[in-house]
Amino acid sequence: MKFISWNVNGLRACTGKGFLDFFHAIDADIFCLQETKLQEGQISLDLPGYHQYWNYAEKKGYSGTAIFAKEEPLSVRYGIGVDLHDTEGRVITLEYPAFYFITCYTPNSQSELKRLSYRMQWEDDFLSYLKTLEKEKPVILCGDLNVAHREIDLKNPKTNRKNAGFTDEERAKFSALLDSGFTDTFRHFYPDAEGIYSWWSYRFKAREKNAGWRIDYFLTSKCLDPHLKDAKILTDITGSDHCPVELDFDPS
Repeated sequence: MKFISWNVNGLRACTGKGFLDFFHAIDADIFCLQETKLQEGQISLDLPGYHQYWNYAEKKGYSGTAIFAKEEPLSVRYGIGVDLHDTEGRVITLEYPAFYFITCYTPNSQSELKRLSYRMQWEDDFLSYLKTLEKEKPVILCGDLNVAHREIDLKNPKTNRKNAGFTDEERAKFSALLDSGFTDTFRHFYPDAEGIYSWWSYRFKAREKNAGWRIDYFLTSKCLDPHLKDAKILTDITGSDHCPVELDFDPS
């Protein structure tokens, strides 16, 4: 099976930059979006063979997630069941016989870290949600998790130590998530790979210089390690300030 996750930074803009060409060419079994920046009814995608699931933020033009899946799930959940977090359209969970599949757009701590304390609450509540699901069956999680975990996950670690996405607090929460029993699938296959990123600022010709961050992930319950076949960061795909990430998975 092939899974794709992509922060499109505005789906309507991305559709004008080749989104549908990539979508059809990659032929994923499950294709996830973050930061759709849509309200219901603002876009209509004709995707034959796919079931569509959308979670919209209450705030217009903000956040939002979607999943397009070939196989209809047993159940669908929107949000994580915590009112504090569930107005921003950040999480969709599909239940399948062998696993839960989740897409997530983690809150950004923002400039001057003004949302860091909220982010810390989110991290605790989201981990609790994941571990509750995991009691029933394994979890596959993808999305823009808004953190570069290790120094090799961004171009300029020293100058970003106290910036959103690379604070000690955010990195510690990500470590705690992995330590609770999850695999960072890209690092599973490429533990020491450097210079491979999934997001570049639109400023200062960052993508041209490959001054990026790896903040988009597929994480999986440890028990699924034998089913992992490859993890890819599709750096040549444009249309957003993020590129898609891929997980190749053998369910047998």
